[in-house]
Formats: sequence, C-alpha cells, structure tokens
Amino acid sequence: MTGKILETFPAGEPRGCRAAEDYAAQRQREGVPASVVMDMETDSFLVVVPDPQLA
Repeated sequence: MTGKILETFPAGEPRGCRAAEDYAAQRQREGVPASVVMDMETDSFLVVVPDPQLA
C-alpha cells in the first residue's frame, strides 16, 4: 500500500478496528478517500489515503 497515513490506532484497543473505521468514515464524509489497513509489523490499524501521483 502506497499512500499517506492520516492516523494510526493500536490493534490491541478494546474496540479493535472500530475507532479506525469511525475515523475513516468521518474523513469519507468530508470527501477524503480514506480506508483502513492493518499494519502487521506494528500491530496497528492505519487510516490511509492513496497517493494521487500513483493513480
């Protein structure tokens, strides 16, 4: 995945990926093409946007 990381959320939180999903949904309502991916190396959920230069 190549893009810009907007925010990170620890996977060990009690709500799991829900906080990341909520954050991404808010960005999407603002018109930002955000999505959630799992970073296995850091055990975190990342909210990312694609790199427009690669599109």
